Formats: sequence, C-alpha cells, structure tokens
Amino acid sequence: MIAGDLAGRSERIEAFTVAMAGLDVEFAALDVTDFDRCGALVREIVAKHGRLDILVNCAGITRDTSLRKMDALQWQQVMAVDLDGVFNTCRHAIEPMLAQGHGRIVNISSVNGQTGQFGQTNYAAAKAGMHGFSMSLAREVARKGITVNCVAPGYCATEMVMAVPEEIRAGIVAQVPVGRLGEPEEIARAVAFLAAEDAGFITGALLPVNGGLFMSF
Repeated sequence: MIAGDLAGRSERIEAFTVAMAGLDVEFAALDVTDFDRCGALVREIVAKHGRLDILVNCAGITRDTSLRKMDALQWQQVMAVDLDGVFNTCRHAIEPMLAQGHGRIVNISSVNGQTGQFGQTNYAAAKAGMHGFSMSLAREVARKGITVNCVAPGYCATEMVMAVPEEIRAGIVAQVPVGRLGEPEEIARAVAFLAAEDAGFITGALLPVNGGLFMSF
C-alpha cells in the first residue's frame, strides 16, 4: 500500500509511520491538485511494483461559509482538492488498470453531498459531483474489470469533528439515528469491502456509512 499526503506535514507523517509499523506500507508526497504529479506517482508505483490494483481518493478540505460570504478562492480551493483531485488521480490510474484488466476505485464522498449543508455550497457541490463522476467512469470501464464506487461517511470522531464545540457536536449526534459519531475504522472497513474481490459485482454505487443520518432528513 502506498499512502499519499502533502509533503511537509512532519507530524502527520510521523504519526502515520508509527501507526503503520510492521505493515507493508509506503509514504509518497502528493498534492492531488497537481495533475502532472499524480501521473508521475502512478508511473513510479507501476515501475516499482508492476501494477496498480486499488485507488482510494480520500483527500478533502473545507472552506465553510455561506454563499453570500464565499469568495472565489474559497470555492476554487475546495473544488481543486475535493473534485479536481479525483479527476487527476483517476485519469492516470485507469491506464495501468485498463492494461491489466483489473482495478478498484473507491472515492470518499460525504453525507453532505446527498443532503446539502448550510455554509457548504462548495463542499457539497464537490462531493455530489464526485458521485456523478464515479457513476460515469463506472460505466466507461465496467467491462474492463474495473469498478468505481463511492463511500459517503457521516460525522465521525476525527480530529476535525472533535474540534467542534461540544454543544454543537451534541446537536449533530442528536440527529444521527444510531446516536453516536462514527469511527474512522468503520469507514475503512467499508472501503476495504468495495476494494475486495467479493465486491466485483458492485460498481457505480454510493455506500452510505453515516449511522442513518441521510435517512433522518
């Protein structure tokens, strides 16, 4: 497994290295907004390992504010990472997958791409666009042994969510039918399922992993 993240994030890289100790995992510096760098990394992976079987797109940022307060840069930054980044990686990754006749692509969307969210016109648009992109690509490559799916997480106990004031976080949890935040490992298990051979007959799907949050709207 090769994990890509922005270069220069020493604390994140160190924590990742410790967490992955003993596993066959490599780290690669990657800015998903850089089309050429995405292509170079795919070529490096294929040159070193001979093939590329699975791509998981989980890079994402937010620049939350209401549309009337949002400037062009806040819109463009979110689109560049959350949607353009998916194009950049998929565009290059499908080439070796097509050549080998097999591949799994899993894109991490969001419940807010289905429901919308106040102050997130940029983020919700990018995540909804990701689903449309994934369904379209799934149709293009389905007969080539490649599946393309989305996982739509709800609110999970991540660093970003736990930084939200407790009273606001309590309000979020109150909306979730199962009555709690999700755990990152629960999202990872959904991704692992869609990346496995057992999911070979699933493509173009959006798997909601949100404790029933979408159902509650």
